[in-house]
Amino acid sequence: MTTSLFPKVGALKLGYHPHQVEDFFDKARAAYEQSGTPETALGPLEVRRTAFDLKHGGYQTAAVDSALDRLELAFVGRQRDAFVRQHGKDAWMQELASRAQTLYPRLRRPAGERFAHPSGMGRGYRASDVDELLARVTSFFDRGAPLTADEVRSATFKSGRGSRAYDEPTVDAFLARMVDILLGVDEG
Repeated sequence: MTTSLFPKVGALKLGYHPHQVEDFFDKARAAYEQSGTPETALGPLEVRRTAFDLKHGGYQTAAVDSALDRLELAFVGRQRDAFVRQHGKDAWMQELASRAQTLYPRLRRPAGERFAHPSGMGRGYRASDVDELLARVTSFFDRGAPLTADEVRSATFKSGRGSRAYDEPTVDAFLARMVDILLGVDEG
């Protein structure tokens, strides 16, 4: 009897494709265990961008997603530790502040104009929902209001059209950068 890496869903339900998940985690394990510098072919951003096909009887998505979150955190910790060893903790915090400053121009734009809109009457994330999250991000930076990487990572937005929506890939890329900063702060 073979053991599964993760629990599986029933045969009639969709879950992540087991072979893709196993291949990815094998690659991740090898990258993480690789001695030397932490700059491997796989890092926290690649972990966050990983996607698997769905398959009947596949792995439970929540279990795999949770493992991906832990793996991402492990890679962030490894990068942080290597940076701190070489440059010191103050330099790490300055690095995070520098990354955060690159997000400010978009945060300072007026609500409804922070990201490109989908072309034509295309669908995207409802702008007001995204702007609400960005208000929390701004409060985090300006006033030290609480905000965690998990809150940003798990944010969901209703769908919108045209000028009442933002282009999804652009928002996703911005939020990925925000998660990087928050993970560094959470672990810093």
